[in-house]
Amino acid sequence: MTDQSVIPEPAANSPNHAAESPDFGEVGPQLVSLSSERPGRCAAFVTAVQFLTRVPLSTPEPVSAAVLSRCPVYFPVVGGLIGVVTSVVLGIAGLFWPVWLAVMAALAVEARLTGAFHEDAVADFCDAFGGGWTRDDVLRILKDSRIGSFGALGLGMAVALRTGAMIEVIQQAGRHNWLVWSSAIVASCAIGRFVMVVLMISVPLVPSRESLSRDLGRQLKLRDLLTASIWMLPFVLPFFIQLPVQAAICVVALVPIVIWFMTLVRRRLGGITGDCLGCICYGSMVVVLLAAAARWNP
Repeated sequence: MTDQSVIPEPAANSPNHAAESPDFGEVGPQLVSLSSERPGRCAAFVTAVQFLTRVPLSTPEPVSAAVLSRCPVYFPVVGGLIGVVTSVVLGIAGLFWPVWLAVMAALAVEARLTGAFHEDAVADFCDAFGGGWTRDDVLRILKDSRIGSFGALGLGMAVALRTGAMIEVIQQAGRHNWLVWSSAIVASCAIGRFVMVVLMISVPLVPSRESLSRDLGRQLKLRDLLTASIWMLPFVLPFFIQLPVQAAICVVALVPIVIWFMTLVRRRLGGITGDCLGCICYGSMVVVLLAAAARWNP
């Protein structure tokens, strides 16, 4: 898992303060017992921002388990906002540099914004599932901060595919047609975080792993998935309007991939970990962008 020596110290009242990895680390003393009371939307949203980015937001009170259980509902919103930042940076960078260089600059800013949270998960997941033969092997490798050949190759290919797809989308739409290509980028970021919520509801957490992820989304229900879908709509509708054929390809491709991934982690681990969530998030973003880059001449 991630070596936190390279991650800045988060706020003391942030759930990331207790995190040692994308699996959200050990349960800190500031975590109060689960409450049946529905947490405030603001606190849940801020907590979602704290988990998925390095934006220095803080809550006025210690983060409760009730807030942790609710915050994934806002993951698609945070993802969509990250996509907006990436698109804006890309648009500005494109005024000065060629497309390929502007894309790389935008992805570098995004990595700084998110702390390369999901990229780290991709590397850990590829190492664990590529090099682990047993369940214990996989879980042990997931906890290892070192990156092996499977992780390096998997992360390199994932970033390369995402970069290439973004370049192709921009070239097909036209670099000055910001509304078209940015809609694909924003949608990919929102959908990636939405898929995380789908997995959290559909697949149980790996048992006997003491971490904040044990409380994150613990009380999520199908109605919460519907709420997350509604929050996601403003970030994906422009994509479906601007590129309807590519959006349809995205849905057709993404659904079986997510189902396959859920089957894989159930079979190999009996549940999900933070790295599994981060990996499927990044993988979903790649799938959406590859679908958006598909050439189609109606």
